[in-house]
Amino acid sequence: MIAHRAANSAAALAAVGPGVDVVEADVHLFHGRLEVRHAKSLWPLPVFWERWYLLERGAPRPLLPELLPLIPPGVRLMLDLKGPDPRLPAAVAAATAGFAAERGLIVSGRVWRSIDHMRSVADVRTLHSVGSPRELRALLRRRGSAAPEGVSIHQRLLSPGVVAALRERAEWVWTWPVDDPVTASVLAAWGVTGMISDAPDLLVR
Repeated sequence: MIAHRAANSAAALAAVGPGVDVVEADVHLFHGRLEVRHAKSLWPLPVFWERWYLLERGAPRPLLPELLPLIPPGVRLMLDLKGPDPRLPAAVAAATAGFAAERGLIVSGRVWRSIDHMRSVADVRTLHSVGSPRELRALLRRRGSAAPEGVSIHQRLLSPGVVAALRERAEWVWTWPVDDPVTASVLAAWGVTGMISDAPDLLVR
């Protein structure tokens, strides 16, 4: 069970309930700082937006090192790397080296060159994120040493056949969004190994 965005703030981490295996955070490199937020920026301006609205100028933007000590015991951390900045993987690896050595780290992202870079980092497991049919076709063409360790994929792209093909290439096949028990049961029967949810407490119950 992966709690979507549950590591994006101290308040969200404090609300993590039992049964959650992994908490997820979104990480951006902005002006040299590893900011934890889902909102995108209008680079280079300090203006941030989420879907169809602008965030207030004072909206919290915690830094990754501030949140690492708050990860609950026994729960793993998954970082979703946001944006194409080529410096992002190295910055994340440096900032999380001690945490990863002690507890392990999971890293995902749709910029696959960043994820490929993280595969060589000690104590890190990687997932290549897939959000479109084009990305799915490209991932299925990866074989041998280029095959992914794990996959994080939008559930609208899944079918029993797609899950089977992904499981041939990757140990972990995680999907989002999964917010109701019926959908979770169907996906598990297909062979999906991880559910990324905005309502993990509902699925646990």
